[in-house]
Amino acid sequence: MAFVKGAWRILVAIKDGLVLLFLLLFFGALYAALSYSPKPGKTVSSGALLLDLDGSIVEQPAQVGAMALLSGSGPDAKEYRLSDIVAALDAAKGDDKVKAVVLNLDGFMGGGQVAMARVGKALDAVRAAKKPVLAYATLYSDDGYQIAAHASEVWSDPLGGVAIMGRGGSNLYYKGLIDRLGINTHVYRVGTYKSFVEPFTRTEQSPEAKQANQALAGALWQNWQDDVAKARPKAKIAAYAANPLAAAQAVGGDMGKAALANGLVDKLGDEAAFGEHVAQIAGEAASAKAGSFATIDLAAYVKAHKPANDGQIGVLTIAGDIVDGEAGPGTAAGDTISDLLLTALDEKELKALVVRVDSPGGSVMASEKIRGAILKAKADGLPVVVSMANVAASGGYWVSTPADVIFAEPDTITGSIGVFGILPSFEGTLAKIGVTTDGVRTTPLSGQPDVAGGTTPEFDQIMQLGVEDIYRRFVGLVAQSRKKSPQAIDAIAQGRVWDGGTARQIGLVDRFGGLEDAIAEAARRAKLDPAKAKAYYIEKQPDSFAAFVQSIADREQGDASAPRDMLARQALIQRGWAMQAVSDVKALVMGAGVRADCLECRGYGAPRAGNAADEAGLLATLAKLWR
Repeated sequence: MAFVKGAWRILVAIKDGLVLLFLLLFFGALYAALSYSPKPGKTVSSGALLLDLDGSIVEQPAQVGAMALLSGSGPDAKEYRLSDIVAALDAAKGDDKVKAVVLNLDGFMGGGQVAMARVGKALDAVRAAKKPVLAYATLYSDDGYQIAAHASEVWSDPLGGVAIMGRGGSNLYYKGLIDRLGINTHVYRVGTYKSFVEPFTRTEQSPEAKQANQALAGALWQNWQDDVAKARPKAKIAAYAANPLAAAQAVGGDMGKAALANGLVDKLGDEAAFGEHVAQIAGEAASAKAGSFATIDLAAYVKAHKPANDGQIGVLTIAGDIVDGEAGPGTAAGDTISDLLLTALDEKELKALVVRVDSPGGSVMASEKIRGAILKAKADGLPVVVSMANVAASGGYWVSTPADVIFAEPDTITGSIGVFGILPSFEGTLAKIGVTTDGVRTTPLSGQPDVAGGTTPEFDQIMQLGVEDIYRRFVGLVAQSRKKSPQAIDAIAQGRVWDGGTARQIGLVDRFGGLEDAIAEAARRAKLDPAKAKAYYIEKQPDSFAAFVQSIADREQGDASAPRDMLARQALIQRGWAMQAVSDVKALVMGAGVRADCLECRGYGAPRAGNAADEAGLLATLAKLWR
């Protein structure tokens, strides 16, 4: 018996020791994660600065939680911050360690014309500093080629080429499905061109929406061609894009040779041959792997050259869909952004505020909450300058109205000044399976909105009147900001979307320029020297543990897994747009009721990175509406 007790005590001691060891290891790993940071700049070696862009370029990357990364349910593509890439390229042009800049665009998914043009401008500066810029991809698509056109050498795989699709495409329309399911869609809207609700009320675009969308696509497409032609004059881009079939027929369907013959690429070669060529310029790699060359890691280089976030010009980023409540970076949550700004105003000695907008809009209530916080900055005496990125439409324009001056780019998509609300009810759907509703009321609004039994005429009229009132407020805000009459703004509003060039002509924006120009203007208005003015980015601090897990995931991920042939690549991109459409439907029927939003604006960048939840698809979304 004593032996058994002794053995038991030994087992308990071993168990306690293992538990203690586990706790020590856990807290040690937690401490390492919280104190984790990328390698400092002094460890960056000599070679080629490699921009291996296996994802999309965005204004503000979405926050990915540690649990999503650990469970494998995170996004299926990376997001790169535009300002990080620009800062790295600006540093590279004067850095003797950087022998060349290399663009690997095999997995690149795009990011919008404004972002592409800004990266192109930074690449031009690198070339002006007499440093080579070399681009490689198996297959270039529109956004990728807009960047590659600014390179001194453009390579393509012999089995690849350049696929120029141009602006435009199709949207999903759900009216037929809605009718088949017996769903009654209640729409409350103002704006002749407010086409966001059309997929739920029509089977095709209205003539007004088609006309406006065609004008927008035409303007952006012309700007794209102008940018590429200026960067690469020898490319026969207009003829190649206008008649790709003729280009393919001339070389027997070999798209690589077609791109070479039309001056779109300089050389055909596989990735190994391209790497060997880079090695002759930037140096040999320590690895003996074929096609390897001396590289400088982009993430480490960005970390080493990122300026201190201690300036007097506050920069508030409003990126992504505008939603109620709280959310991480990459989504413009009203409570989160307003709290960040109010905290910065309280704790920092800011002299001016720049609002960087890259949003198609969303919730009216969240837009107004953000606008209110910006007005607080104005009340404190700070000059307010708005800098529009790829998109600043609907709610994105709403939050821009407090500005003293608005900067945009010719390729910026803005306007869409209109309001709508949408509410599905399922009395017809339930009737198909023999389910009906009945009850009592004490007022015309009792039990409204009744998604099972339908809405009352009084409720519908009140909602429509409310939407019209919000539209008048929207128009009034824009009229006050632009110093025009409400009638003049109404004539260019009505939900119509404008390109930045036209928006400047009609007075919706003041000047052309990027974020740097906006910061300089804010400094001048605050009576600071623009050359010495520094920014203070008002953003939520990233989660250290998530960054640690992400760094491990990046090391384990290896090369981009995006398909490289034309058919599979375009299918992947279109699948991404389809998943985004599913996400838009979810937000529309489950999110804010009254919205200042722009559906067509979403089609001019890159589709948002999908995740496991998006794979549930549209049918799962509709199924949820039954519950």
